[in-house]
Amino acid sequence: MLFKQKIFALLMLLAIITIIIELVRRRKLLEEYSWLWILTGTVVAVLVVWYDPLVFISKLIGAVLPTTTLFIFGIIFLLLISLHYSIKISTLTNQVKKLAQELAILDQELREQVRGNSDV
Repeated sequence: MLFKQKIFALLMLLAIITIIIELVRRRKLLEEYSWLWILTGTVVAVLVVWYDPLVFISKLIGAVLPTTTLFIFGIIFLLLISLHYSIKISTLTNQVKKLAQELAILDQELREQVRGNSDV
């Protein structure tokens, strides 16, 4: 990897990590998710600075270029993130459904109490 490419990659990673920290600070991103992005940025930074493991992994999986390996792992990472968010959305959907049902029951009980008090 050329020196200019390494510098560019490291500057982009530094910018992304700074943005993540700022989003956490402003409470736009939960700490629960920030560690994943910071860890990913750190791994990419290590691979940019220490290029030999990436070349070794590329040879191990049969990729022609190390950049291909990065793209493959990037796609796998995005698929795993999508799966995680799908699971999270499903859980939240079930929670919303349950809360809506409980609210409807409580609303009905309150209406019955109000009707019972007005009859007296």
